[in-house]
Amino acid sequence: MKCYRNTPGVPRPVLGLLAACLLALPLTAAAVGLCSGRMINPITDICWKCVFPITVGGVPVASFGAEDFAEGSAGAPVCFCPAPPPVFVRPGVTISFWEPVRIVEVTREPYCFISIGGVKLAPGVFAPGGTIKAVAAADKKTSSAFYQVHYYIYPVAALIDMVTKTACMDPTPAFDVGYVTELDPLWADDELAFILNPEAVIFANPIAQMACAADCVAASVGFPLTPLFWCAGCQGGMYPLTGNIQSSAVTSGGVASSALMVQRMLYKLHRQGLLWGSVGAGALCGKYPMPILTKGQYKTQLTYPVPETLGAGPLMPFCCQPLGRTEALWGIGKEFPVKGEDFAYLIWRKRNCCAF
Repeated sequence: MKCYRNTPGVPRPVLGLLAACLLALPLTAAAVGLCSGRMINPITDICWKCVFPITVGGVPVASFGAEDFAEGSAGAPVCFCPAPPPVFVRPGVTISFWEPVRIVEVTREPYCFISIGGVKLAPGVFAPGGTIKAVAAADKKTSSAFYQVHYYIYPVAALIDMVTKTACMDPTPAFDVGYVTELDPLWADDELAFILNPEAVIFANPIAQMACAADCVAASVGFPLTPLFWCAGCQGGMYPLTGNIQSSAVTSGGVASSALMVQRMLYKLHRQGLLWGSVGAGALCGKYPMPILTKGQYKTQLTYPVPETLGAGPLMPFCCQPLGRTEALWGIGKEFPVKGEDFAYLIWRKRNCCAF
């Protein structure tokens, strides 16, 4: 693993860079062991139907019944982007598709890297382990859990040269570890994380949380509601942006808890400037800062412990799920004792771009 280069024009917070660099330490300087995990097989573990729908010039080319985020459409079929002199402006055609670009894994065991075969590192930096304290359904308020999360750069479409090399390609084609929460002091401390999400106090009330029921319904039948950015659909609330959960997601099981962790991690990385917006007309000529997450930009596909490649039957034929969709529709049978209590998700990102 290497400490990868910055993408030009994208600021990198010190914590993210520190995480990547510490993982680059020689393995001889840290004890190496094994934990639960498995490398993702791009042939058998990835549901390639998730790349659809694809539109070119605003015209659908192929959909195969896949879900699309209508709010993230690019608009006009023709686009214009800045170009170096003497051209100054370059015309192009709008393209929309979903690209598999990242992996987010949720683990109870610190420094256990599920998606690189279950390798466990010991870099000498203490990190708290995962905890799960679920109680009876009548007293859900005391249910709590804590997980560590790892974020990988995994542009598999670029790695296998699946997409033509145009301006729409992800500029970071190398597999790499991008962020580990074990090295982030904000991840385990709700009060310290207030630095990232001071607006959380506005939504810490019953009325704001009741609105999340509408987000849950919307995500379960389509995509989550963009205005309700503080909601994580059926999994609860986005805030705080930490690994601590105190909600019904804990009593619902590990799938619900891990889905909530994925949403919080994506939001956290957007807030820190590590992830940018890629949907809408504003993304045609390049990504743009998105400190408040547009949840419809992402779909997730479970890859560990049970790859979600076929859908869950007639009621849920999709193998990629929008953020916040109830796990009752897609999470049945995706968790089992001991080796099936940690989770990894492939992140599909909607991309609007101007191809020329």
